Amino acid sequence: MKRKSKEMTIITDARQRNNITPGILVKIVLKRDQRSGKLTDGKVSEILTNSSYHPHGIKVRLSDGQVGRVKEISGE
Repeated sequence: MKRKSKEMTIITDARQRNNITPGILVKIVLKRDQRSGKLTDGKVSEILTNSSYHPHGIKVRLSDGQVGRVKEISGE
């Protein structure tokens, strides 16, 4: 994720599990949307990936129950 401010740009890697915590806002790609790349916004309720890194993004469950891989981290 790139967060632009006047001073600097911060990039957070959505493939690293330690960058994702329950309660943060993210954009995920659902399994059915993998071909189109359509992103879905939501708040993380549970982290489903056990490993510390995944090349396609960490799998999470959103507060509304949808499951997908994190592509962008929006914030808290």
